[in-house]
Amino acid sequence: MKRAVVAGHICLDIIPHIDHSFDLVPGRLYEVGAPTIATGGAVSNTGVALHKLGIPTVLMGKIGDDSFGHSIQDVLRSHGASLADGMVMVPEAVSSYTVVVNIPGTDRMFLHCPGANNSFCSGDVDMEALRGASMFHFGYPAFMAATYAERGAELVRMYRQVKRAGLTTSLDLGMPDPGGPGGQADWRAILGDVLPTVDIFMPSADELLYVLDRSRFGQGDGLGAEDLSRLSRRLLDMGTAIAAIKLGARGMYIRTAGAERLADLGPGAPADVAEWAQREAWFPIFREERMAGTTGAGDTAIAGFLAALLRGLPFAEAGRFANAVGACNVEQPDALSGIRGWDETLARIGAGWETVRFAVGRPGWREGDRGTWFGPEDSSVR
Repeated sequence: MKRAVVAGHICLDIIPHIDHSFDLVPGRLYEVGAPTIATGGAVSNTGVALHKLGIPTVLMGKIGDDSFGHSIQDVLRSHGASLADGMVMVPEAVSSYTVVVNIPGTDRMFLHCPGANNSFCSGDVDMEALRGASMFHFGYPAFMAATYAERGAELVRMYRQVKRAGLTTSLDLGMPDPGGPGGQADWRAILGDVLPTVDIFMPSADELLYVLDRSRFGQGDGLGAEDLSRLSRRLLDMGTAIAAIKLGARGMYIRTAGAERLADLGPGAPADVAEWAQREAWFPIFREERMAGTTGAGDTAIAGFLAALLRGLPFAEAGRFANAVGACNVEQPDALSGIRGWDETLARIGAGWETVRFAVGRPGWREGDRGTWFGPEDSSVR
């Protein structure tokens, strides 16, 4: 079984149960229910989800020697005895935490303290732990000050050293706070420097607009096929091999480079490089049994995609599996409780799990199995 390493941002999520809608008004008190206490951030959401999907996974993150830090360790150990072993505890640091506000009828809001994540740098990647691994995924540099300082020098250094170690690499940017220091970083320049060493880049639509088309930031939910084609082409031209754009309730768009670039991915490359080469598809979401919250939905969809890649699924099946894992996520209020095992997830898909179909409405697109749309740049269409 191919192994994965997931590094980067980790925090403690505090999620109050909110069963009614209200507008937040200064000076008011709002009664809520019991909280869900869970780990959050890419290390937990993507890493533990990979573990639950049967991929042997090493986690790497930084926490403080405080009650939140010990709680993070306890939660990780509840999912797997060794999952907390890669946490670096910094005595003088504050552990990162997030208060997640899920008000029914509105998108979630976050009150976030980066804490120990701000000091994570390339030197915190345990190179010995990379031995024998196939995939390295790093999540949320936009929330981690050391990684984006000096035009992302530490992030670039990290990916270069991981590629020299021979691993396939994956990156999830995270949404910068436009008013905070992470939002002031030159992310277009940073991505220009780092994407040649990133094999798989999986941003949300709005993250991508913030970086590449700031004037349209906030319009991610409305991107059409031509927008996605243009943005993905830029990412491939910048050096990545697989560009996957997360679109929330509108699914996931994935575009891949040619066979020569895919063959350079390393041990995490597709089982059939030719079948994955020059693909363009837009995958619909699966219809959830209930909507409990979207915390970690994108992270767990990434885990589904990486697990499918590492297990050798064909391109279209990998895209569908990613969205299936994301749909399992939203059926519970936290990021991980809804995630099922590999076989159970496949069985749910195979039993005819319904997708939320949509029309692309542009020439050159062909609808395939289960409402998946294949674009004019897809090798199966041309």
